[in-house]
Amino acid sequence: MAVHEPLLPALPPNMPQVPPARRFSRWLGRSILRLAGWRVVGTLPDIPKLVLIAAPHSSNWDGILGLAAKMAMGFDARILGKDSLFWWPLSLVLRRLGVIPLDRSKPQGVVGQSVDLIRESPRLWFALAPEGTRKPVEQWKSGFLKIAHGAEVPILMAYFHYPDKVIGLGPLFHTTGDLAADMAAIRAWYRPWRGKNRGTG
Repeated sequence: MAVHEPLLPALPPNMPQVPPARRFSRWLGRSILRLAGWRVVGTLPDIPKLVLIAAPHSSNWDGILGLAAKMAMGFDARILGKDSLFWWPLSLVLRRLGVIPLDRSKPQGVVGQSVDLIRESPRLWFALAPEGTRKPVEQWKSGFLKIAHGAEVPILMAYFHYPDKVIGLGPLFHTTGDLAADMAAIRAWYRPWRGKNRGTG
């Protein structure tokens, strides 16, 4: 039985993209998805800046599959990482993967640094896991909402659905400034999707 290439959405022109020369990383990402039997569904929005969230996050496999999808499609997303991780030569790998060092000593904190980063960049997709951990949580961290609202960018909701081996791209969500209402709406949208070990509750 032939193994087909994984289904991947088309890249719109205004989204951040990695240089075309990175053919090996795209081949590697597609190979991982193909061998694992996963596909990506949905549409990538044609906008230069947004906050990208992904859930449910219940397994280390989420990071591997998410990174494979990012590499396979060739879009450029940035992730904050502890600055203590940026030692040579690991720092070379992290920067290549789009990880940005977080300086916890700065007074504006994670949200302020993230907002500044998005505002000052001509194109930037900022990615994070709203649950903040692989363990079940009653409350999601509201940082992603504060970042999106402060930077005045929409949120792209992505999901893992292990029963069908799908990484899905949902609609754009525009914050209202009402954290409780926005969080409730987003949590309700995520309810159907099942991670490797659980749903989103």
